[in-house]
Amino acid sequence: MTDPYVQYRVADGVATLTLDSPHNRNAMSTRLVTELRQGLADAAADPAVRAVALTHTGGTFCAGADLTEASAASGDGDPAAADAAAPAALAAGRARSMVELLRAIIELPKPVVGRIDGHVRAGGMGLVGACDIVIAGPSCTFALTEARLGLAASIISLTVLPRLTSRAAGRYFLTGEKFGPQEAAGLGLVTITADNTAEATTAILEQLRLASPQGLAESKALTTAAILAEFDRSADSLAAQSARLFGSKESLEGMKAFLQKRRPSWAR
Repeated sequence: MTDPYVQYRVADGVATLTLDSPHNRNAMSTRLVTELRQGLADAAADPAVRAVALTHTGGTFCAGADLTEASAASGDGDPAAADAAAPAALAAGRARSMVELLRAIIELPKPVVGRIDGHVRAGGMGLVGACDIVIAGPSCTFALTEARLGLAASIISLTVLPRLTSRAAGRYFLTGEKFGPQEAAGLGLVTITADNTAEATTAILEQLRLASPQGLAESKALTTAAILAEFDRSADSLAAQSARLFGSKESLEGMKAFLQKRRPSWAR
């Protein structure tokens, strides 16, 4: 049996989901996304679970899409191979899976608390945006790097845009710059910054245990209604955009350059 990419543990009314795929810095591979969705479903079905804690092993919370997997699905960087119908179908399937994962977090009738002690990139930002409460440690950095790869933060915009100020979104969606936990808190992406995220998370979870299951579910529904409405309006078109971009020549060059640790052809 291989070790899971997402560890699942329940204790004291809290289901802890731990991203544990160190070989690719917890990138959102098909397997990690599948296991994370299963963990959320298990937590939703367990009446003993009052809240969910989402965290990670290693120095990266989530590196975004698994570019090795995405590049292979798109013809391994070969534009001729990428013209085939199969890679396009794979890209569409991956996009739909990401939409369903983010929606599962938002729709979960139990609060999701993110405990972040590392780097967050691209698709990982979507997970952070989907959490109800986010605690970030001093080693965290955040970046929306899609534009540098010939992509756009299509699907994750559904959960990230509602958390950021419009000026911050305009800057970081376009530049791909890194920013730290204090700025993330000031922009609304992060709820709490703490030197000891374990203690801060424990304190939040203790407060959540004082609320009733019904009270938590109905209160969360109030705070996520606008986000879910935007899912209904835009998720299909954003998933289509994501699939189209992942199959484009520019994104193939961007992913190939990233994997080869060089600048893409358009970078100045």
